[in-house]
Amino acid sequence: MNAPKEHGPRRELKSRDTAWARSLAKVACASGITPNAISVISMVFAAGAWACFYYAPDMLTAPSACLLWIGAVACIQLRLLCNLMDGMVAVEGGKASLTGPIYNEAPDRIADVLILVGAGYSTNVVPGVIKLFDALPLGWTCALLAMGTAYLRLLQGTLTGKQSFMGPMAKQHRMAVLTIGTLYATGEQWFSKAAVADDHIHGIKIALIVIAVGAVVTCLRRLSLTVILLKESSR
Repeated sequence: MNAPKEHGPRRELKSRDTAWARSLAKVACASGITPNAISVISMVFAAGAWACFYYAPDMLTAPSACLLWIGAVACIQLRLLCNLMDGMVAVEGGKASLTGPIYNEAPDRIADVLILVGAGYSTNVVPGVIKLFDALPLGWTCALLAMGTAYLRLLQGTLTGKQSFMGPMAKQHRMAVLTIGTLYATGEQWFSKAAVADDHIHGIKIALIVIAVGAVVTCLRRLSLTVILLKESSR
């Protein structure tokens, strides 16, 4: 692979330095696929996760619901793999393009919305129920907050020339929490044999609550850092 080229700020990922990631990136580079195409494919996997989440509550048996939730987890991981590969093919593979930053950001925002909104529908939470968090459309709330974390990062870059990917609920953290919550829900469903629409399945709902609260904290931290950087630059 070619030497890395400067292509804007990058999220620090330990997986980028693993042997399997470098080998897969070499295969992707050799195949001729472009980083922009990989970014677009990530939205396809996100749509797959949305479909799995959305239709899981309609399943009439526990195994069929579990199968869809496992499918959602697989699609989430494949989306993250695309996010890893598009950057590696672009930078380490020397295939960065002028439109790369657009494809690096826009598909991610769409993917976040698809996955989080789909997860929200999978909880069968009905807006209007007077309970803490149940009164909120959790999936849409998380999607809005995810957009907010990205917006504040980009705003920071515009105002200060630096971008912070700090959490506690950055993209990889959101997807990790949702993955764990979905796997937990799968276990709940499999062992309880309860109807999917019952209140016995809590994993995904709890994950979305954690994501929502964490995303608020992330927004506040990123906004505070922007203020600090602006004050430092004015001295």
